[in-house]
Amino acid sequence: MLTEQAADAFASLTGKAPEGVWTAPGRINLIGEHTDYNDGFVLPFALPHAAYLAASQRTDGRWRLRSVDLDDTVELGPDDLVPGSPGWHSYLAGVVWALRQAGHDVAGADLVLTSDVPLGAGLSSSAAIECAALAALADLNGLEIEPLDRAKLARVAENAYVGAPTGLLDQAASTLCVADHALFLDCRSFEHQQVPLAVGAAGLEILVIDTRTRHSHVDGEYAARRASCEEACRLLGVPALRDVTDLDAALAQLPELIGRRTRHVVTEDQRVLDAMTALAEDDYAELGRLMTASHASMRDDYEITEASVDLAVETALAAGALGARMTGGGFGGCVLALVAADRVEETSAAVAQAFADAGHEAPVTFLARPSDGARRLR
Repeated sequence: MLTEQAADAFASLTGKAPEGVWTAPGRINLIGEHTDYNDGFVLPFALPHAAYLAASQRTDGRWRLRSVDLDDTVELGPDDLVPGSPGWHSYLAGVVWALRQAGHDVAGADLVLTSDVPLGAGLSSSAAIECAALAALADLNGLEIEPLDRAKLARVAENAYVGAPTGLLDQAASTLCVADHALFLDCRSFEHQQVPLAVGAAGLEILVIDTRTRHSHVDGEYAARRASCEEACRLLGVPALRDVTDLDAALAQLPELIGRRTRHVVTEDQRVLDAMTALAEDDYAELGRLMTASHASMRDDYEITEASVDLAVETALAAGALGARMTGGGFGGCVLALVAADRVEETSAAVAQAFADAGHEAPVTFLARPSDGARRLR
């Protein structure tokens, strides 16, 4: 179990047991992609896959950071906390930096990390690390920080230190989610609510298809999409695309490419609201339809899918899935499909065969069960 793995690695590094082990999950976004940085709506849930962090305070004002998975150790002092520093450790160091920037007194610490959240798969492996570190450092330093504020600080680490221009979706999901629920989050007001996600009771499963086509948020394409949204807001004179109320009128004022980016965000916000209604009514056929429409919008208007992702969606639908869509920032990563429980193996096999026929690397499939957010384990 990864809890013990982190604790054992900590003991090997320091010669003593950690003060505690903390965890924070990756996430799947049920629907609502690229709406978070447009002040819109999202509907993620936490995965069982998580980052685990064994930690104890140090008295010398330094931070020793170890990755069990990469077999690498980095030691930093206050002067080494420089935004933009490369490497895996930036996700941990960024949290220390963000806490200090916010005025919190953060003592040195030994932090030993392991994780089973797939890297680059669109499941927020980075947010899991950041939120586990935030939980650990807050507890070790006796900091009273509300869960939503923890998520915001973790996003500061990602945006300002790591340099990835993401919204709040990932960190909020990793911090705030609870088991058997999705999290509805208004990314402007930050109001949120837990939404029962009882797919099992309906005889369904959420099948995740990891295409193993890796991506990174720290790249030009993600930033370009965000810049297009900002330009659309400037041309339309609105604070955010969430404020567009007459889509046809807006599109008439925008260049074609920026118009398509805008159409995705505005219609995706509505799909999130419609998904809330579908879940309240246990209408999983409608939820599936909305998921598939979301994928088409990401493919055609936002242009963030690619061949293996589209193939996974098309194959899952052909195998009988109620709906399927890419999840995450795009340009690779994972697809989730809403599938009858008795068709999971058949759907997985169909996708594997389609990938083999197309010459793609074999996908990895697993079932996504809504899980708890960041917490202390021991």
